Amino acid sequence: MQKFISLFRNKFFLSFLAFIVWMLFFDRNDVLSQYQYQNQVNKLQEDKDFFVTQTAIVKKSLKELDSNLNTAEKFAREKYFMKKSNEDIFVIIKN
Repeated sequence: MQKFISLFRNKFFLSFLAFIVWMLFFDRNDVLSQYQYQNQVNKLQEDKDFFVTQTAIVKKSLKELDSNLNTAEKFAREKYFMKKSNEDIFVIIKN
């Protein structure tokens, strides 16, 4: 018991203890902030992976549209409801 009392009277130990408490709880980069930053980094990494795959899909579609005229016509008809002058378009909406 006497060792603990003398340990808490030591100014170097108290300074070290205050430093540790400050760094763990009160500093701008405390433990909770580091946890939140890590979660944010993980979410951004997932978003990056999603957008990389979407970019690859769009590049593939663009390559198909540039290389084949029939594909471009099909794309225009499906996405933008374009038609020839002698055609009628019927849009069917599924619920």
